[in-house]
Amino acid sequence: MPFDLANLLACMRLRETGTDTYEGDNLDLDYRRVFGGQLLAQTVQALRGSAGDKTLKSLTQRFPREGDVALPITYEVNQRQVGRTFATMDVSLTQEGKLISTASATLHLVEEGLGHPATPPDTASPQDCVAEEISMIPWEIRVVDGVNLSDPAPRPPTYRFWMRAADVSTLTSDDSLWVHQALLAHATDLTVIGTALLAVDGLSQADTGTAFHSAVTSHALWFHDSFRMDDWVLVDQKAPALCGGRGFGRGDVWQDGRLVASFAQESMVRLLAQTPSDQ
Repeated sequence: MPFDLANLLACMRLRETGTDTYEGDNLDLDYRRVFGGQLLAQTVQALRGSAGDKTLKSLTQRFPREGDVALPITYEVNQRQVGRTFATMDVSLTQEGKLISTASATLHLVEEGLGHPATPPDTASPQDCVAEEISMIPWEIRVVDGVNLSDPAPRPPTYRFWMRAADVSTLTSDDSLWVHQALLAHATDLTVIGTALLAVDGLSQADTGTAFHSAVTSHALWFHDSFRMDDWVLVDQKAPALCGGRGFGRGDVWQDGRLVASFAQESMVRLLAQTPSDQ
């Protein structure tokens, strides 16, 4: 079955198996392990089931073990603290009793508050950027300045792209902010390592598995304002650190001149010659 937005939305629909406990299936991708973006998206939806009247404001997720694509995933939500306006929750992700990921989240009741004008990056419009396909993002991508993450020529480790999904409301009756947050979480897992490698002469993300081995170790998101993934959003990424076998990058997400979300990611990036034999 070809991977498309409908597949992703279906994968995000978890089965409730008990109080604060859910089960989800895996995307059918040509990928050797459960994709981290899927885990992020499903974790968002697991939190939703326990959120009550609050919305998701931050999520930090760690990936200590690879997931098996042949096994369903159990999501167990622990409501650490639930107050009138804020709540803190943890999520454990397991397969056959083995822990593959953990997450911590903050939820917040929607309320009015202070604000100040934001200054979005000065970039070309989506129509003036280069169309690109990213296999695990099943919607439209337009890359600012045509930066190619597979080009081994060195350049500054920054990467900006516009993205826009198809009309979500035509594919699901659930068109809530939670769904759009889960879709964004899925997409932010893909290009941070490639952005870090832009500054390395003679190496790019295309060399994964042949010149180096990489894996995301932790990923964090902060949701500042409401947004829709079926309207253009701009992702502005920078990867200021690549050292000691680890890479780090961060990004801001903009829509209609508003900063709607931010994210950060740390990963393992090892040259294959340096990979321990038992890894």
